[in-house]
Amino acid sequence: MELVARIIGIITPVLIISAMGYAYARISRPDMTWVNRLSTDLLYPLLIYTAMASKDFHIVTYLPLIGGALLVMAGSGLLAWWIARLLNYNPHAFIPSMVFTNVANMGLPLTLFAFGQEMLPAAVSLFMIFSLVHFTIGIRICAPHASVKGILRGPMLWAMIGGVASSLVGFSLPEWLAASTRMLGDAAIPLGLFTVGVGFASFRVERWSIGLVGAVLCPISGLIIAWPLAQVLGLSKPMQGVLILYSALPPAVMNYIFADRYQQDPGLVSAIVVVGNIASILFVPVALYLSL
Repeated sequence: MELVARIIGIITPVLIISAMGYAYARISRPDMTWVNRLSTDLLYPLLIYTAMASKDFHIVTYLPLIGGALLVMAGSGLLAWWIARLLNYNPHAFIPSMVFTNVANMGLPLTLFAFGQEMLPAAVSLFMIFSLVHFTIGIRICAPHASVKGILRGPMLWAMIGGVASSLVGFSLPEWLAASTRMLGDAAIPLGLFTVGVGFASFRVERWSIGLVGAVLCPISGLIIAWPLAQVLGLSKPMQGVLILYSALPPAVMNYIFADRYQQDPGLVSAIVVVGNIASILFVPVALYLSL
């Protein structure tokens, strides 16, 4: 019962903040364009760099965790490709939705609530690798002829590069500067949950059966791959938990944005994203149970 109460305590803040965003959007119909741009251009880059340029962050420590995440993505992608062929789904829409999950808006706060501030750098490492792969290989899966030059101009990439370089050479920000950037970066976590709720207020789902297939396959395939990997990669118990938790997260909203931009069956992706995030109420507690 104690573990169940702890899991409820971890999930509840995530649900409440997202629900508040949903309710606010239904009442006010806000334009979140500038908020999303603020998060991607400033808040998340600061979160990444501040975590990676801290005195306690050593990138080499997280390489097995990052390798595990890459294997989970690759395995989920291969399974999704097979399912797409079997069920005659558009693979350019279906595969990214199974591979790229809500690591920022849901993964970061869940890590914070479940494992504490000390595991946030591990979560940021996974956020970094998921984002890098999504904005390069992920775009090419969705639209094979799309250009990925935009990622080279984005502050997220440079925050990653700067963070890795700082970790390798042992550079850390002065405490007065680190405190300032940390406060801004940490704001991305609750704001991300809020914007997820706002985004769902405008989604319309018509293909519930496809959404249900994706909602089940995404976390199940991730857990099937991550669970044995966590045992053999030599990870610490908390890192095992983070890898398992991230493998069960629901599909990211960014999958719908890319599908809509490149006209790769956005209706299919919207169904998977919405139903997948609803189903996370069931699958995330299972992952937390396995993790804690």
